[in-house]
Amino acid sequence: MVMAERAVPPRVALAERAATEMGFTKSCLPDVGRLLRLTATAKPGGVIAESGTGSGVGTAWLHSGLGAGARLVTVEREEELARRAAGLFADDDRVSVLTGDWRLLERHAPFDVFFCDGGGKRDAPEQVVELLAPGGVLVLDDFTPSPHWPPRFEGEVDELRLFYLTHPDLDATEVLTTPTTSAVVAARRPGRVEVTV
Repeated sequence: MVMAERAVPPRVALAERAATEMGFTKSCLPDVGRLLRLTATAKPGGVIAESGTGSGVGTAWLHSGLGAGARLVTVEREEELARRAAGLFADDDRVSVLTGDWRLLERHAPFDVFFCDGGGKRDAPEQVVELLAPGGVLVLDDFTPSPHWPPRFEGEVDELRLFYLTHPDLDATEVLTTPTTSAVVAARRPGRVEVTV
């Protein structure tokens, strides 16, 4: 039996073409993209955010799962990349492409889905968690799978990954996206409720 290739949404293909034309090599992988589409689909009326638009590949994957009542806001610090990405979504007023520092996202929070692929992930992880709504899903890619606990990278404990996987306000797990890459996927727990007996 011959397996058909999995379809790539048209805007994803356009964003990939733009990345090639601009020499941008850090676009999200198709398997991460499918994970992004799934998370956006699960929040049909949600506020979806992305830090690190690049040429818009991840944005296009999120857009492919965007519900009619949802909004998608993404930020890219490099002007030309942001301009090209904004052009891909100019016909959809549910999508906003911002140019500048990742903290521009703060005024659009809290987020039901946050793909943190640029600023914030490493330099302000606690702030990243705070931008999630209760039940909000966080996706962080570009990790290297580790068979160890705590997770290790290049022989050392991966403190960043450990932060997200053990954060008291998150339920988190790590998933393989390819045999050599992984992503941390987390959901923010609702506020703690004290139960007295």
